[in-house]
Parts: sequence; C-alpha cells; structure tokens
Amino acid sequence: MSVYKKKMKNYIYYMLVFALLFVLVSEEVKAAPSVSAQRAILMDSETGRILYEKDADSKSRIASITKIMTAILAIESGKMHEKVTVSSNASGTEGSSLYLKAGEKIKLEDLVYGLMLRSGNDSAVAIAESVGGSLEGFVHLMNQKAAEIGMKNSHFSNPHGLDDHEDHYSTAYDMALLTKYAMNNDIYRKISGTKVHTAPNPEEKWDRKWKNKNRLVTELYKHSTGGKTGYTKRAKRTLVSTASNDGENLIAVTLNAPDDWNDHIGMFEYGFKQFNYKTVLEEGIIKKFDDEFYKGRVYVKREVILTLRNEEEQSVRIEYKMIKPEQEWRNKENIPEVVGKAVIFLDDKEVDALPVFFKRDKELEEEKSWWKFWAYSFESFLGVSQNG
Repeated sequence: MSVYKKKMKNYIYYMLVFALLFVLVSEEVKAAPSVSAQRAILMDSETGRILYEKDADSKSRIASITKIMTAILAIESGKMHEKVTVSSNASGTEGSSLYLKAGEKIKLEDLVYGLMLRSGNDSAVAIAESVGGSLEGFVHLMNQKAAEIGMKNSHFSNPHGLDDHEDHYSTAYDMALLTKYAMNNDIYRKISGTKVHTAPNPEEKWDRKWKNKNRLVTELYKHSTGGKTGYTKRAKRTLVSTASNDGENLIAVTLNAPDDWNDHIGMFEYGFKQFNYKTVLEEGIIKKFDDEFYKGRVYVKREVILTLRNEEEQSVRIEYKMIKPEQEWRNKENIPEVVGKAVIFLDDKEVDALPVFFKRDKELEEEKSWWKFWAYSFESFLGVSQNG
C-alpha cells in the first residue's frame, strides 16, 4: 500500500470517528434543555419524578408564585361562594392590584380568579383576612400546609410574595411539590388555566374583566394548562407553569429567569419528547410469581406507573419481599392480609413500594361466583337475542 493511500485511509478513519462523536455530543446537547433561569426544575405531575433540575433546592425569593399557596388555601376553605368585605388594609396593598375598594363586597371565588389571573396583591390580603381571620392567622395556615405537603425548604410570611419580609422564601423543587398538590384540585386546575374571567363590579355600570397574565396560557404554548407569574425587584422574574400532551402532565418552575417563557417551553418539549408513562406493575393478581405457596393468590391494589425514557425500561426491576410461610398458615384463615411488599427499582434506586395482599379461599370463591353470575347472565341475554 502506498504512503498516500495509507494516509487517506487513516484520514477517513479519523473523520468517521470525529463524525460519530459529533453526532453523540449533538444528541446529548439536544436532549438537555438550556435555561436562562438561575434555578429551575421540570417535574412529572403524576409520578413526581424530576426530569430536569438546575440548583432546584436553593432557597430563593419567589415573588407572586406565592399566590399558588394562597389560592389553594382559599379553595380548600369551602367558602368560595361567600362574600368577602374588603378592608382598608387590603385595598391599600402596594404593587399589582385589582383596584378593590374598602368596604365593597366581593365573592371569594372572584378574588381567587383575580389573584391568579391578574396577581392582585389587594386580593391576596382580602383572601388572607377572610380565610385566616388575619394576615398572621393565614400565614400560619400557609406554613402548616407547606409542612403537610413536604415543602422542607420553604417559609411563608405573607400571602402575596412582596419583599416585605426577609424570611419569605422557597425553592424550585418545593414550588413544584406545591403545584403538584394544587393540580389535584379540580377548582384550582380550572382557575389556573382560565384565559379570561368576568366578575361583577357593583361600583360601576360594567363588569370587571381580567385577562390572564400568563402568556403561555393565552398565546405562546398550545399545551399549557395553567400556572402563575411573579416579579419583584429582588426576586426578579419567577414562573410556575403546567402543561399536558397526550396524557402526560408536567410542571415547570423557574426562579430569576430573564427568558422564562422560552425556558418553560424548552423544558416541556424536552420532557414530552424524552419521557413517557410506562405501567411496570398492573393492579390485581401478580402474574409473574414463582413461589408455589403464593402463586395465584397474591395481589396489589394499585398499578405502578413510572415516567421513563424508552431505554430505561430495561433498568426497571421489581423485588418482592415476602413473609416466610409459617406452619399455622396451613389454615389459610390465619394468613395475614398483608404478606409482603413489592419494591420497584430503577437503576438500583428505589422509586416506589406497595403492600402485597393475600387472597383467601373465600375471596377466590366469591370472585369465581361473581364471574359465573355475569357469564350466565350474558349467555342468557345471548340466548334471548338469538331465539327472539
């Protein structure tokens, strides 16, 4: 082989290696979203899996996304159809406003719409005074709810997010947890995703009309289902948003994000393209069970769904930790209801666990009788139909 041909062969070889590395690196870059935010997170709303994060556990000022907590507490109070008398304290609140007047009466439901769509600080104070009895009482409820949800790095000092307290903060992760909780409420979900709301205005001849400030909902992103905007001079731009596509529901949070609209769209597109829901354990009798004592008799009461990349399916395994059968179990009535647990692992990390139940003979017979009844009924129906 000539020196020239040898050099050409080596050149082609290195070019192919370079091209392959370029493709692999490009795919990796393409896969990971790029965000302008100082802190961010993308969470699956159903499973709670974190699909992307950037400094998501650092405490930060959160501005008006605080109002998600205010809204859910108002909704859960059960007073949404009651009238609230606006105090002078509420009407005089600084910042973004619904221009409420002291002494006017307005339905709590309309206050929550104004809170979420127009970010009314006066609305936040009116809600707090009505639901909590006072600002202090409502702040107590906010922190109580935060602890209940598992928001371990958050503390609330007001209902609106203004920078009037040094100990008012949260994290991207905690705000995603709060939103996951709130999105389980039908009323919150409806209000959060509303584009325009009309409310009576007793002081004028026209009704109030509030358009949602969240541009993802109103114009920018077709999969958007809701969220809350925020801004103060110290917190900068904050945003929580939700989106749904083909049954997949995601939550995005950004703190101090100069380009938050695009940050959220980029994260959502990444999540929808890279991850899907997979049922890894079905509800009912556990089919793949080799133990002769338990085979055909053990079951789980809920299915297990994980948010996975396609290539991750092979990394899921289920480990059954069962009680060793005892001598007295020869009488099946002595067998406990729960006989073990199913532990689901992804890449050797535990991601879920649920109890495994034992089905006794009586339950099996009842189940068979039930099926026989329906089979007989169905056959009878067919017989009537066929014989006319």
